[in-house]
Amino acid sequence: MSLRQLLPSCQDHPDLAGLYGYPDGLWLRANMVSSADGAANLDGASAPLSSGTDRLLFALLRALCDVIIVGAATVRTEHYKPARIGDSWRHLRDGRTPTPPIAVITARLDLDPDSLLVAAAPACARTIVITTARAPADRRTQMARHADVIVAGEETVDLASAVSALAERGHRRMLAEGGPHLLAQLVEARLMNELCLTIGPLMAGPGASRIVAGALPTTQPLPLGLAHVLEDNGFLFCRYIRKDH
Repeated sequence: MSLRQLLPSCQDHPDLAGLYGYPDGLWLRANMVSSADGAANLDGASAPLSSGTDRLLFALLRALCDVIIVGAATVRTEHYKPARIGDSWRHLRDGRTPTPPIAVITARLDLDPDSLLVAAAPACARTIVITTARAPADRRTQMARHADVIVAGEETVDLASAVSALAERGHRRMLAEGGPHLLAQLVEARLMNELCLTIGPLMAGPGASRIVAGALPTTQPLPLGLAHVLEDNGFLFCRYIRKDH
């Protein structure tokens, strides 16, 4: 790895934990990856767009957060399991649970209650399932055997209520890992404070979705300021902050 910082100053061996530290208070960070021409996946998965350094930063962001938020479709596509924190970043969890819980957004509660993500999560970081009042009651009962279930919204998940419920549980440093539909909804609701975007040196061609996707456009563009840029082997690691923050 030859990771170097390009902006705001040029230096080798940047302090990654310091660069990505959360500010005080409630803060929702999104982490996404795309190709140079804006594709959010190849053949439906984001892993082919990644790199060793991207995976290192992915692990760092997980170690720094209190909770990981992800959509049910991404859970299925990316075969999610309970989070694990490697030796490199384990010290960043001092004073907290060894791993952050994963919170899954699912309006229809279409998750396998016996999946590894749900059934194998440690007791100190039980998976959180955020669903709606219209989700089948029997599924909610089944899911509650191994997961913490939050009801936020009637027919669709009210993300503002979901974020508030997570904050009430002490999860103030939030990390959203997508997918594109969830990110679009967070932008639409003006809940995203920060975007960490890895740009891979690859032209994916037409067909793949962008890092935001969905039928509803945002009412206004969300202005961002560039906090820093790192580079390694052609990959760019950009951190953007909402300008009103």
